[in-house]
Amino acid sequence: MENEKNGGALKACRGIIIALIAGVCAIICTSILTGNLVSYKKTSGSGGLTATGSASCDFEADLIVWRGSFSREGITTQEAYRSIKQDADMVQKYLLDHGVTQDEMAFSSVTISERWETEFNENGDRIRDYITGYNLCQDVSITSSDIDKIEEISRDISGLIESGVQFASLEPEYYYTKLDELKLQLIEEATQNAKARIDLLAQGTGASVGELMNANLGVFQITAQNSDTEYSYGGSFDTSSRNKTASITVKLNYAVN
Repeated sequence: MENEKNGGALKACRGIIIALIAGVCAIICTSILTGNLVSYKKTSGSGGLTATGSASCDFEADLIVWRGSFSREGITTQEAYRSIKQDADMVQKYLLDHGVTQDEMAFSSVTISERWETEFNENGDRIRDYITGYNLCQDVSITSSDIDKIEEISRDISGLIESGVQFASLEPEYYYTKLDELKLQLIEEATQNAKARIDLLAQGTGASVGELMNANLGVFQITAQNSDTEYSYGGSFDTSSRNKTASITVKLNYAVN
């Protein structure tokens, strides 16, 4: 009888010890899991503090590119080429007379295409196709830092047309030669703006800003000043306006302590 009592007491003690061990293990596991979750929230890219900063500036183009073309027709290639060569000389003289330097203008090679006609018989059946002549075309481009001068020439080419040249003018294109420097300046300003927003968020939430976990650079946008042009996912690059606005965004993600 006494042995049975001692055996029961021993089993009870073993059960208590096992329960205590299981409880301690559960507490340890919970502590480890909780610690990992806290660490994850502090350091993961999806946690912490995230803010997007932006920067923009207005600037004026310092380079203009103006393009045009002229064409001639002829029964033979020799005839058409002589005509377009005369036109090229007239275009060059016209540009030189209006202050464009030889270095600022560039003429492309002449392109030649055939003109075809189809001959039909009295029944409407096609008899043959034959060449009736040739079309020749040549392009000219003017690149200059003197924007006012080229703008004035491009707006009035009546003298060139009156001389008999079949000249087709395109709208001038405007570029900025110091674009790389401008990009670096805006990236720096946008980064500072994003960091200032991070600090403001930290103050408002009582958090302490930790290390930088992630940084993403947005696309560079160049639009006409005071325009309603929508930003493009791949970036806008306006060449139609002399006065432009450049902008960029930077997204920062910081851990919190």
